[in-house]
Amino acid sequence: MALKSTVFKANLQISDMDRAYYAHHALTMARHPSETDERMMVRLVAFARHAHEHLTFAKGLSEDDEPDIWQKDLTGAIIHWIDVGQPDEKRILRACGRSKQVTLYSYGGNGAKIWWNGLSSRVTRLKNLTVFHLVEDSSHALAGMVQRTMELNCVIQDGDFWLSDPQGSIKVDCVLWQGTQDGMA
Repeated sequence: MALKSTVFKANLQISDMDRAYYAHHALTMARHPSETDERMMVRLVAFARHAHEHLTFAKGLSEDDEPDIWQKDLTGAIIHWIDVGQPDEKRILRACGRSKQVTLYSYGGNGAKIWWNGLSSRVTRLKNLTVFHLVEDSSHALAGMVQRTMELNCVIQDGDFWLSDPQGSIKVDCVLWQGTQDGMA
């Protein structure tokens, strides 16, 4: 019998002063059986950082042809493809060919650094690719915030990203490895 995804709810209040974006998002996230709490929260951070009224969670781990998060225009064309983890070169090339902008969020300490060192020279020519790395302490702290129902506040100002819940707040440190800080080409 196949394991089913676990459903999480997040009421996310975003105050992004860098983009002048202020909104509330009632999110439903399905956590694939193979996905960790840490990865799911990195997905949530990626959503908050690029929040837009048309940004949605896609099938991600469950479907090879879809990212973790995407934004489509009214015709169905992909405007922004957002993936979490360490995708292979073939997936990155395919995403960059299908979308106006591709943003990757890696996490996981030395494993992520080894992945990027082996890949970076082959993807530098991709002008629509932005790669961020969440510092290991930040991604581990995010995993500690997971609850089946979450009340979260996100504040982005001067490039700093803070995520808080009723128990406390976390400064999410994110290092730019390729592209521009705003993640847009």
